[in-house]
Amino acid sequence: MDQTGSDELIVIARAVRTHGLKGEIVAELLTDFPERFEDLDDLILVSPAKERREIQLEDYWFQKDRVVLKLAGCDDIDQAKALVGYDFAVPESERVPLGEDEFYDWELEGCTVMAGDKNIGQVRSVMRTGATEILVIGDVDGKERMVPLAESIVVKIDPAEKAIVVDPPEGLLDL
Repeated sequence: MDQTGSDELIVIARAVRTHGLKGEIVAELLTDFPERFEDLDDLILVSPAKERREIQLEDYWFQKDRVVLKLAGCDDIDQAKALVGYDFAVPESERVPLGEDEFYDWELEGCTVMAGDKNIGQVRSVMRTGATEILVIGDVDGKERMVPLAESIVVKIDPAEKAIVVDPPEGLLDL
């Protein structure tokens, strides 16, 4: 498996600072499945310039809502400091399977949203509110619309076709 090639990646953590003097890195968790670290031996390191390289994960542990990573060949604070701002990823083929009618945010982002035969725009992001998620949709004029990701409104999601069909209540798209 070519993990450093052009395969699509799923970013699961981002280096935010060093930890200690032995090359450990504190990373923000960007996965809903932190337990995935149990089965990882290698990660794909992605620089801010989008350069990729495979790196061996020697150890990890959780610290509050973050993960501390010990990487092979990263043995002092200077080497760790050089990786701050880098992303840690896995190939999309290694994503954690979801249940039926569950989607990753990245699968929804970029989808064209239709209401009947009217093109509403494209999903820019999924906003987490603590309750119902919200699709943040940008139209061709740059206007942003927010549509709740609720079964009563979102009729169909087809990530393979990058298409979402909505049946919004009257006035929702006018806000």
